[in-house]
Amino acid sequence: MSEAARPLSRILGLGFGLAIVFGGTVGTGILVLPGTLAAALGDSRLIVLFWILGGVWALLGAVSVAELAAMLPEAGGFYVYAKRAFGGGLGFIVGWIDWLNQVCALSYAALTVALFLGQLLPAVAGVPKWVAFGTLAMFTTVHWLGLKIGSTVTNLISLTVALMLLLLVVGCFASPGIGGGGVPPAGSAVNLPLLSLGMLSVVVTALRNVFVSYDGWYSAIYTAEESTDPARTLPRAMIGGALLIAAIYVLVNVAILRVLSIPALAASHLPAADAASVVMPRGGRMLVTVISLTVVLSLVNATLLMTPRILFAIGRDGFFTEKAAVVSRSGTPRVALGVTAAAAAVLSVLGSFEQIVAIAAVMFLLLYLSCYAALFTLRRREPSLHRPYRAWGYPVTTSIVLVGCFALWIAAIAADQASALRAAGLLVLCVPVYLWLKRRRQA
Repeated sequence: MSEAARPLSRILGLGFGLAIVFGGTVGTGILVLPGTLAAALGDSRLIVLFWILGGVWALLGAVSVAELAAMLPEAGGFYVYAKRAFGGGLGFIVGWIDWLNQVCALSYAALTVALFLGQLLPAVAGVPKWVAFGTLAMFTTVHWLGLKIGSTVTNLISLTVALMLLLLVVGCFASPGIGGGGVPPAGSAVNLPLLSLGMLSVVVTALRNVFVSYDGWYSAIYTAEESTDPARTLPRAMIGGALLIAAIYVLVNVAILRVLSIPALAASHLPAADAASVVMPRGGRMLVTVISLTVVLSLVNATLLMTPRILFAIGRDGFFTEKAAVVSRSGTPRVALGVTAAAAAVLSVLGSFEQIVAIAAVMFLLLYLSCYAALFTLRRREPSLHRPYRAWGYPVTTSIVLVGCFALWIAAIAADQASALRAAGLLVLCVPVYLWLKRRRQA
């Protein structure tokens, strides 16, 4: 069989699905955000409630996208659903938005690796761009060697992160509880009038931060075409992964709140490290640095595995070089992998992609909106399409996340209008590019 005709390898099971969801979601936000929420909310019960609400948000999203994933088990992620529901034009825009967002996240995560590694090895602290480049090169090599070794690394590193976070939780619960008391910070939600603009602003910002920390629960959809039983595995991976992540997030927050008071937590820049210092005065901060480094390495690995599948799908449909759809004997779309890694490396080495990240922060919510709208569209237009899994609570559950995403999108635009205008310009630019590529493909 020629490489051009070789399909992706169907070797991934439920264990990998859970691992990629976990690795693609859990970031350093869980180690930092408890302090941000303490300053914003000022009450331990509200902090835990907001993390639970974030888990419910992710679960409702997973329930809806699981129907699309089981119904259309193809590589490419959100691009696949937008193309089927709205046609090639919108599918093209969604696919490239998704790829750009993932590349930005990959580049940012690689630079974050350099930050934490520099704390452990001061000798590399002065060359963060080269550490980021080396990190990308290392994981590119892993995935270049094949899907089997890449999936094994994903399973191991996700398990390691989960065990490290649980170790932090056990340590906090094993120590005497001293948290929970103290005067709430001025300007926090508990000190504001219930029905006020100030309260609304604080709540919306806090919820947005929490929801962003859950972003990634859909990670299994990118490797749908490599799943041995996508109709069963994908819904279980996303729903089970969302529940697992929510449980760990809540446990970590309850554990930190056990050893740090609200004022101490609100003043902390890295709450997990401060909590670990209470539990283990000698080596606690070092442990959290190792956890943070492992978390970010897991994120780089998962993102570098998922993102080439977007280019693979776009290239297969003729909207990028067809070489992107070529699969090696080891099951890797190597051209798509190389282009993705190179783009992330350029951003990392240049170190001037802050504006791109700001634009991506506005645009990533469009991906959610596209898939929820696609579910409504396909339910109406193709009711007889085989659906191995149907979204629980549809249309209510899907309507909740659709309206919520739209509200967050409007809030993101209001918070950064300059980036929103640049994002709009980028979307408009996609139209002539798509039309040109479409004419070229037809010719």
